[in-house]
Amino acid sequence: MVTSARSTAVSSSRPSRLDRVTIDPERMTAWIEAGATWQEVIDAAAPHGLAPLAGSFPGVTAVPYILGGGLSLMARRYGFAADHVRRIEVVTPDGELRNAEDDPDLFWALRGGGGNFGVVTAMEIDLFPVPTLYGGSLYYDLAATPGVLAAWHAWTQTVPDAVTSAVGVIPFPDIEPIPAALRGKHIAQLQLSIVPDVDGPACVTALRDRLGEPLIDTVKQRPFTESGEIFDEPARPDAYRSRNLLLSELDNQTLTTIPSLAGPNAKAMCIVGIRHLGGALSNKPAIDNAVGNRDAQYLLSVLSLGGDDQSDLYRAILDPWSKYAVGRSLNFSFGPLTQDELRETYDDYNRLAHLRAHYDPSNLLHPNHPITARR
Repeated sequence: MVTSARSTAVSSSRPSRLDRVTIDPERMTAWIEAGATWQEVIDAAAPHGLAPLAGSFPGVTAVPYILGGGLSLMARRYGFAADHVRRIEVVTPDGELRNAEDDPDLFWALRGGGGNFGVVTAMEIDLFPVPTLYGGSLYYDLAATPGVLAAWHAWTQTVPDAVTSAVGVIPFPDIEPIPAALRGKHIAQLQLSIVPDVDGPACVTALRDRLGEPLIDTVKQRPFTESGEIFDEPARPDAYRSRNLLLSELDNQTLTTIPSLAGPNAKAMCIVGIRHLGGALSNKPAIDNAVGNRDAQYLLSVLSLGGDDQSDLYRAILDPWSKYAVGRSLNFSFGPLTQDELRETYDDYNRLAHLRAHYDPSNLLHPNHPITARR
């Protein structure tokens, strides 16, 4: 546990949940136990003007997110969350409690290799001096503004690394809980997160100038504690499945296929997301880890509600992009992956498989995405 006279500890009334968060403001680090959510880490760090590399939905548990790599709201500025892990406390399948950083192979594998090598109980991560973000969402009706995806794509070619953004293509039902401006429409939600390194309003003005006024505009300067409002993802848990591809580039002609293939007439309701990568995500960390496909420039994902397999729908939307595919993202893979798909997630799958056999020769662990152990 981090010790500092100026540390702040946050825990729930049930310490057995392993959700304690300890902040060391002088070292700009957080020690987070396995049950802590990103919101708990964010809230503990905020009084010190610090923030973690949390994702778009702060209700997610932080440790599993980092084990998969971790694509944050500041990803293009600071890289993957797994690149900024200092220490890991893990129980390996032989029952030993270990400090993973003392074993270079284990430390490499845990940062990006998922839950294949042990049960992580806590880790120490870097924090960053980012008390506020300039960001939010711009909502456009695809029927009225059919060029919104191409305009966002062109804009991403001009922005600095301080800008991390995405677009969600969402068919909103015509029901009362949905804001009136969005009901019954196929919407492109441009999701923007800008760290204070640059002039955020100027960056967003350049995008608005390409597209005109949105149906809804939530972009503003906001404390990092409100970062979850940028993507404004629903907090209610639901069953869903997804597939994704990491892409070397986008092209505007193929972008035009998305609204028709994923629109209201699709065989199942689905949401298509495209995230802008590159920037610091392309850089190797100071201590190498298992995160692969760092040359990808965009992440394309298809998510469907319910637990049913919608493989035909996923293929219809993703196959037009196969010529640009460079791999897959573990964090955005909801539902089982084949071993071939899992191989596409990593640059060195064989090393991970060898380490899985070494640390878990009896396959005691049952991770969400099991790497096949080689013997």
